[in-house]
Amino acid sequence: MSEAIISVRDATRVYPMRGGEVYALRGVSLDIAPGEYVSIMGPAGSGKTTLFNMIGGLDRPSSGTIEVAGVRLETLDSRSLAWFRCCRVGYVFQTFNLIPTLTALENVMLPCTFAMQDAETARQRATAALEAVELGHRLDHRPDELSGGQMQRVAIARGLVNHPAIILADEPTGNLDLKTGAAIVELLHKLCRENGVTVVTVTHDHKMLSVSDRIVWFADGHVDRIQSREEVEVKLGHLKAN
Repeated sequence: MSEAIISVRDATRVYPMRGGEVYALRGVSLDIAPGEYVSIMGPAGSGKTTLFNMIGGLDRPSSGTIEVAGVRLETLDSRSLAWFRCCRVGYVFQTFNLIPTLTALENVMLPCTFAMQDAETARQRATAALEAVELGHRLDHRPDELSGGQMQRVAIARGLVNHPAIILADEPTGNLDLKTGAAIVELLHKLCRENGVTVVTVTHDHKMLSVSDRIVWFADGHVDRIQSREEVEVKLGHLKAN
């Protein structure tokens, strides 16, 4: 594996609760290479979303280190973390998180505005991002004028607009029908391959397996196993044959 763009070392996350401490992560270590497409899978409560939030700078480890694109996240203050989230990572959420009163173009322009880009640059970047997800003809449409798949494409364009090195996608097909979900999976895979973007998804959707370079399986707050796409395909093929 080439030098990791994401490196997690002995990360723990402990939440103090009334009945005692709850361990969401128990000493997780993981490396992800530039340009990889990695799917994180596991049952609810296994720790996969906690790790996802730490990689994205939305949460901090109780102990251990998280290094993303050469930045040690646990050392950053709140202002620096906000800049990191805005400029280095693109987010795609299951619920789209689009502002209903804004057009597709205006929604995608928002991260550029937060990054202090001028209006014309933001407009040009947002237009290019929407064209990249095949929505150049929907720039002036609000979310209520778009289908679920189109709203998710707007969300992906918003994640891409600041040219991040990493896309973090949290259940990106969770609210979509089977056909539309498959199209979103293929779109993320295409962006990964053509733009060299590292894609990390947290998902229950087994369609993700066919485009993932590796699948990281979580259980009880730790990495249970890591498999290549080929290993998973062989196993699934064996199960279908039987």
